[in-house]
Amino acid sequence: MVLRLRRAARLALVTLAVLFTVGAGCSIWLWSRIRSSLPLLDGEVALEGLTAPVTVERDAQGVPTIRGRTRADVARATGFVHAQDRFFQMDLLRRRASGELSELFGKDALEVDRRARLHRFRMVAERSVAAATSEQRAALQAYAEGVNAGIAALRDRPFEYIVLRAAPAPWLPEDSLLVGLTMFILLNGEADAYDSALGVLHETLPKGIADFLSPLGTEWDAPLTGEPMRTAAVPGPEVLDLRGGPRPAGGAPSRAGERPSAGSNSFAVAGSRTAHGGAILANDMHLGHSVPNVWYRASLAWSDGDAARRATGVTLPGIPLVVAGSNGRVAWGFTNSYGDWQDLVVLEVDGSDPDRYLAPGGARRFEHVRERLRVKGGPDEVLEIALTVWGPVVDRDHLGRPRALRWTAHDAAAVNLNLMQLERAGSVEEALDAANVSGIPPQNFVCADDHGRIGWTVAGVLPRRTGFDGRLPTSWADGARRWDGWRAPRETPRIVDPPEGLLWTANARTMGGAELAVLGDGGTWLGARARQIRDDLRARATWSERDLLAIQLDDRALLLERWQRLLLDVLAPGAVTADARRAEARRLVLGWGGRASVDSAGYRIVRNFRMAVLDRVLEPFGAQLRSRDPLFDASYLTQAEGPVWRLVGERPPHLLNPRYGNWDDLLLAAADEAVRELGAGDLASHTWGERNTSRIRHPLSRAIPLVGRVLDMQPDPLPGDDHMPRFQAPSAGASERLVVSPGREAEGIFEMPCGQSGHPLSPFYRAGHRAWVRGEPAPFLPGTAVHALALAPKPSAELRHQASDLRPRQKRP
Repeated sequence: MVLRLRRAARLALVTLAVLFTVGAGCSIWLWSRIRSSLPLLDGEVALEGLTAPVTVERDAQGVPTIRGRTRADVARATGFVHAQDRFFQMDLLRRRASGELSELFGKDALEVDRRARLHRFRMVAERSVAAATSEQRAALQAYAEGVNAGIAALRDRPFEYIVLRAAPAPWLPEDSLLVGLTMFILLNGEADAYDSALGVLHETLPKGIADFLSPLGTEWDAPLTGEPMRTAAVPGPEVLDLRGGPRPAGGAPSRAGERPSAGSNSFAVAGSRTAHGGAILANDMHLGHSVPNVWYRASLAWSDGDAARRATGVTLPGIPLVVAGSNGRVAWGFTNSYGDWQDLVVLEVDGSDPDRYLAPGGARRFEHVRERLRVKGGPDEVLEIALTVWGPVVDRDHLGRPRALRWTAHDAAAVNLNLMQLERAGSVEEALDAANVSGIPPQNFVCADDHGRIGWTVAGVLPRRTGFDGRLPTSWADGARRWDGWRAPRETPRIVDPPEGLLWTANARTMGGAELAVLGDGGTWLGARARQIRDDLRARATWSERDLLAIQLDDRALLLERWQRLLLDVLAPGAVTADARRAEARRLVLGWGGRASVDSAGYRIVRNFRMAVLDRVLEPFGAQLRSRDPLFDASYLTQAEGPVWRLVGERPPHLLNPRYGNWDDLLLAAADEAVRELGAGDLASHTWGERNTSRIRHPLSRAIPLVGRVLDMQPDPLPGDDHMPRFQAPSAGASERLVVSPGREAEGIFEMPCGQSGHPLSPFYRAGHRAWVRGEPAPFLPGTAVHALALAPKPSAELRHQASDLRPRQKRP
């Protein structure tokens, strides 16, 4: 018996030793392969297609300065560098628009692919390339060849493809346009859902109530032209009386007006308002966070005839140009406009033939196309798409009517590479002209030039609507409602040299009157953040770069000040006497600090209270709407602050949620919910930082959780929130912060989450991230070069050689 036990023990030890050895060997093998996919930082590579040598110098943060003789040479080198540092990110971006994620991730990505493939964006991208100028096509072709050369020059494929057991697909010129179309999805892609929600609202509730709950703006507006909007009077009981109606069932909070979205701040001060006399631009674009960051910093330099050109700022991996930054004469930045660039067209189907729909000129047949979705590890899926003269059929509404989508992104005329013109712009007017013809998701565009001047417009190609305002889904069958082509640049609103020398945009309403009708409403944000920026700018006569960074970091909770006062009234002595947690909450709210600071539990309670009040006030309306359409989402009521605050102030009995005996009961229930959401234990320990802790993750970290800590950024409690300049959520926020005066770039500031490289073993994977977390100013321009890679034209005698012939001469970190 003892002998058998000894033998079993020896066998177990041998087995463990073998398993350890195999595991260690596999780990070493995997580590070696991943290390082999590190980008090249030094040495020399022969790159086919170059007309002259190009240098790629990286500073201590990994930010490259790419210098070449021609713009096409620089585009080729940019493709090479993007591919080596960020190819997986580029691949996901093109696949997101083309509906080809399932080829990498299998059936889990099918639903995302089905929605994307409806738009047939690969065809749009191909048409856009065909319509591009010769210079743009040359840049796209050179960039694509540079990308493919960059992948070929690695000793192993990027590490993500090792994990996924897949091979990178070659880059094509149209793929760069697909990357741009992904930004249409991210920035404009929910406008149809907004229109749909408003359509249900207006078809279900009395007009007076529907108009009251969905205003175009509020008293918080800070438009560039026009005035704030007053919240309408509360409709009387003759319009709607909730007394005696069914009690709402409650359930999940509606979170009205709080839909997470792509935001941004952009503002500028003229030279007359700065210490050095130069105009200054500040831009922080708010997007969802991921690893790596959406933007890739770069400085591109080339010759344009006798003129030396240089553009510095952020690039989008997959596209060969600077998206936002400065060219030395003009600096520019963007915020999402939330204008109306989509329309849902309610289709009138021929009663005698369901394959026909009514359109101007008579009934037409649906055009049916089949799209093949390739699925890793499973059979292909064929997607049937019905097309109309206006666009694809995308859904059926709450009445079962099919609806088609008209969207700027469906037309190649609205998707182009004209943003490259900004790299040569020499004045505010030239920059605005370039912006107005750029084929990008329509954006607020703010710029400053080296003569101290500033300007604003909406960048992008805009539709010309006829017969309706575009807010609600409607039929276009009789031709009275339609898009009548595209607006000429001169028809797009613009502002040049405003008298007070200030401009600001923050995703809220920018225009009034006829100009608002041009832009429409695609779900504009409450104006609180824009108003806070405007008031910050007006508070001083003279500004510097660091002063404008301070505005970007402003986390004062001005919107919540009135909610804090209301909560203190609710938590009056009579309410707190019998409840220790209410008493503790009142003490914390009284000393809340007025900021979305990481150590404030009081801020968190006030914020919770506001949301709980909105939920309870709007609950009976939402219940009626969901009974009509179970998919109705109250978060699309983006201006709910105005009507709800008026209801809370006037407390009309006929619009009180029937679950409560009076408005005091509703408010006290909301206060209790605000405290309850913090959880058990000492309320003071449940700070805003506990709730607002960053979660910036790599797309693969969930799939391989054991290495998630290696791939993801460290969690950090962060100040800031939705309705203040320092917009911050756990997985969304400022994707960059830049402050720059054209011609004075050396004094500029730049911050960005994550780092330059998408490779976890790169020294640049997290470089610069801590400065972004802390809001510490870092230089806008790249620093002193610590690495230099020479890209040389490939001699004709070597054209048939492979990149591997050169690899022994290359150094890696």
